[in-house]
Amino acid sequence: MTDPAAPDALPDTLTGLAVAVLTTADGRAKTALSHRAAAKWRASRAAGTPLPLGQEAPPLRPARPEKPDLLAPRDVPRRRPGSEAGRIALLHAVAHIELNAVDLHWDILARFPDVPMPLGFYDDWVKAADEESKHFNLVCDCLEALGSHYGALPTHAGMWRAAEDTVDDLPARLAVVPMVLEARGLDVTPGMIATFRKAGVTQAVDALETIYAEEVGHVAYGSKWFNFLCGRHDTDPKDAFHALIRKHFHGALKPPFNEEKRADAGLPPDFYWPLADGTGTREESPTGKPVSVENS
Repeated sequence: MTDPAAPDALPDTLTGLAVAVLTTADGRAKTALSHRAAAKWRASRAAGTPLPLGQEAPPLRPARPEKPDLLAPRDVPRRRPGSEAGRIALLHAVAHIELNAVDLHWDILARFPDVPMPLGFYDDWVKAADEESKHFNLVCDCLEALGSHYGALPTHAGMWRAAEDTVDDLPARLAVVPMVLEARGLDVTPGMIATFRKAGVTQAVDALETIYAEEVGHVAYGSKWFNFLCGRHDTDPKDAFHALIRKHFHGALKPPFNEEKRADAGLPPDFYWPLADGTGTREESPTGKPVSVENS
């Protein structure tokens, strides 16, 4: 196997590329490698000679930098975004989410090579990982412009739980990660954009608007390939989704929901409303209503 640490050297299989990213600790270095890995995959596809998948075994958990400190969710200090300190904390939380998303998308490429999938499946998740890498750097740039950086604040250690809980089940991974966790981003991001626009932080507004536009595609990839697998096994997608979320997702889904963007991503209301916690109604979920980023 090619040494991914060597200058200009990258593994020659898709799972090798994924594992190289997953085993890189520093966030900026991880995302730089992610961009290079995605470019290598795209080049192989454009040449008509796609890289072989390979069989490189991914780690159970990705490499992480020494900072931020990872705490239990209940121990992470809560800050309101009405102050600059609160807005920095919110951006730090988003950066953490984006870095985990980079690893989640490369992990899905490395974790399930034995499940035969069309090449478009790999195209979609390489593109998603590449975009999440961009998102992480956009948010890190915002933090640094405000005099902070990723790692300056503690964050919670629960982000990778979805990957560990679905380590041997591709439909469950698609249901929990893009169709629940990333769909949650569609619900909460308009409120975050409004917060930073009100504060006049245009760099953060621009970054979050980019994230918001591209996350629709990531949720759509999850919905597309989940439905594909259900069709392969002649199972009802809605019933399968409900069963998998009740088994693998810890807690109810939290309205209000961004029904318009969820629909754009291929998620109809009868997928998620039956799993909601009962604290909201459809009339209470207009697009853009500010909501909490908890459980994102």
